[in-house]
Parts: sequence; C-alpha cells; structure tokens
Amino acid sequence: MELKKYLSQFLVNRKKKLSEKDYIFSTELTKITGCGQQNIHLYREAFSLKTSSRNKEIKNYERLEFLGDSVLGAIISCHLFTTYPDANEGYLTQMKSKIVNRKNLNKLGNELQLTKFLQYDSTTILSENISGNLLESLVGALYLDLDYETCRKVVLERLLTPSEMNKLENKIVSYKGLLLEWGQKKKVTIKYETCEEMQPNKNLVFRSVVWLDEEKISNATETSKKKAEEKAAQRAFYILNKKQSILEISKDTA
Repeated sequence: MELKKYLSQFLVNRKKKLSEKDYIFSTELTKITGCGQQNIHLYREAFSLKTSSRNKEIKNYERLEFLGDSVLGAIISCHLFTTYPDANEGYLTQMKSKIVNRKNLNKLGNELQLTKFLQYDSTTILSENISGNLLESLVGALYLDLDYETCRKVVLERLLTPSEMNKLENKIVSYKGLLLEWGQKKKVTIKYETCEEMQPNKNLVFRSVVWLDEEKISNATETSKKKAEEKAAQRAFYILNKKQSILEISKDTA
C-alpha cells in the first residue's frame, strides 16, 4: 500500500512539473522501461533526428546511441560472463554478437515501437537501422538519467530478457563467418569472388560466387557486396551442411 501511495504521489508531482506533451511522452516511456525519468530532456534527445540546421544547440540521438552501444555491450558481456561460467571466450563472443547485432536490435526496437516517439514529417526517410539505433540511444539516456545498476535492470528485465537471449543460442547470425570457421577447422579454403553487374533495367547489383578449394559451391546476387556474399554463403552452407553437418562440427569445437 505504501508503494502504491508513493507511485501515485510521484505521478501527480510529475504531471505538475511536465507539460501535457512531455507527460504523455513520459508515461509511454515508463510503460516500456518500468521506471520513471528524472530528466525528460535526455529522452527527448534520445528520440530526436539529425536536422540540416546549423544550430549546434539542437541535439539528436546519435551521441546517446554511441554511449548506449557501449553501455549495452558492457551489460550483456557481464550477464553472459556470470550466466555461463564454464563457457570459453569464443562462445561468449559469439553469443554477444548474436544479441547486440544490428538485425536483432532492429527487431527489438520494432517490437517496442520506438519510432512512434520520433517527431518527423512524412517526407523524412528513416534509416533501415533506426529502430536499433533508438534502442541504443534509449539505453544511453537511461544510464545518464539514472545509474548503471538501474539501467542494467531495465535492459535485462524489460528490453533484452534472458529468455529472449536464450532463443538466440542456436541462431546463425553470419553464414559467412560460420563457413570461415568451418573451413579453418577442416583446413579447406573458402573464398568469395564478387563482382559488379549492370542489369537490363540499369540497376547495379553484385554477384558473389563461393568456392571450396577449386569447386564452385553457390552464387547469389544482391544490392550490395556484403549482402551478396552473405546470401551466397547461406546457400553454400545448406549445400555443404547436407553433406558434412557443418553445425555439428561447429558445436563440437566451440
């Protein structure tokens, strides 16, 4: 009952101090993080886009994203270190990469609908990584506004829960990296030949071919060199895994 009274009074006092717009913003943020805010301006900055204005006083989310990236990395590293006391450095590194990679952070940011806090017009083109960037900037704001321990609890209890992390244990983040590791263990050479191609519609694409020693395994075409090599590696993985069980070899040597 005392806690309920405290929270009720806290909300009343906060409403008196904040504008109606900031109060709604604060309330929605609290639903996500489970905690209140001391400096609402930090969170406004965390959800502000870069503008063409030369006014240096106008801030955007990028600095907080930079900080949040490091804070998030530290929280996840410490969590993995204590959760898997017998795991080697290679396994811990792989798990951390799966958790904080851009694709996973974008997914989490999308699920939290973080872009709804942005203020922008319909003509603004958002980066494909904006959701993950905003998640990191939110972590940066939490760290500065509250403290490391509170930020850690929010991350592990509300944003990146251990149960969500466990789902990633067997997930393949990079087929190219997996093939490279497998090739090193098997003492075979995996190489990529990637070149630019101009399609009939004048669009530039990249074609990548995966070779196992002197044998051509697979190829793929994509809009960037990185995407083409990853897609070609994925196809090569499925072909080779049927023959040699790459996943089993990787698990045994992890």
